[in-house]
Amino acid sequence: MSRPGKPHLPVLLAEVVRELKIEAGDRIVDGTFGAGGYTKAILEAGAGEVIGFDRDPDAIAAAHERVPDERLTLVAATFSRMGERVDGQVDGVVLDLGVSSMQLDQAERGFAFKQDGPLDMRMSQEGMSAADFVNTAEEAELARVIKLYGEEPRARRVAAAIVKARPLSRTGELADVVRGTLGYHKGMKTDPATRTFQAIRIHLNAELEELEKGLVAAEKILKPGGRLAVVSFHSLEDRIVKKFLRERSGNQPQGSRHLPQRADGPPATFEDVSKAIAPSDAEMLENPRARSSKLRAATRTHAPIWGAAA
Repeated sequence: MSRPGKPHLPVLLAEVVRELKIEAGDRIVDGTFGAGGYTKAILEAGAGEVIGFDRDPDAIAAAHERVPDERLTLVAATFSRMGERVDGQVDGVVLDLGVSSMQLDQAERGFAFKQDGPLDMRMSQEGMSAADFVNTAEEAELARVIKLYGEEPRARRVAAAIVKARPLSRTGELADVVRGTLGYHKGMKTDPATRTFQAIRIHLNAELEELEKGLVAAEKILKPGGRLAVVSFHSLEDRIVKKFLRERSGNQPQGSRHLPQRADGPPATFEDVSKAIAPSDAEMLENPRARSSKLRAATRTHAPIWGAAA
């Protein structure tokens, strides 16, 4: 069960609402509905409709209780399916990436290493679980995932220790294996299990692939002048968002001045791309989850989506 007295605090909420530039009657997609924090603020700012996407059945089931507003339309799907599940175009899209506070707070969902629970980590509650993965994957595959998605420099050692300790069925068991391999003492700034848990979660839920597809879907459904706002929590996510907006705004870095200029690509589909917006010191103090967050925003142009003529 969720820990009592620990409310969900949407990260960079005021900044997201500001960057969306909401006007009365706007139609906004909240691609990661979660506890509905962004949706509630967007509706309070005057939006005419919010279309909330979430792959988590628990979030969908509780949505209307959290945001009892007839202007909310729910879609039980991943946000990468915006392009096929939204009729017409919208004035804004917001994405709050990664795992939600609610999922972390529920030990039985198996996302958190600070609470012991079944080794699960499935956002949609379907498909391969974390236990399935760590107990059946080849050692080389475990190392690849932990290195790639967790950016863990000692991924091979961690993978070997996991294989040796199998079978594993609890988050506490996996955390202890990683801590025992990398070294751990109370009071460490970052728990050594953090990177491995992040890696397995990202892999199981195909989070980076989902993000890449979701950005393209947002490009498709945003009307000219529509705003995109994306909140990321680690470098892998932010790198994808930054690269997408740089490419789509035509702001690709040039090569050496001694080399020929590249031919122009397709017309830019985004403009007014913001620099990364970080939380204030006050927000980080109130909500530690905000510490690593970054917000990037941009405006959709009139240009056709890339690949439309293909």
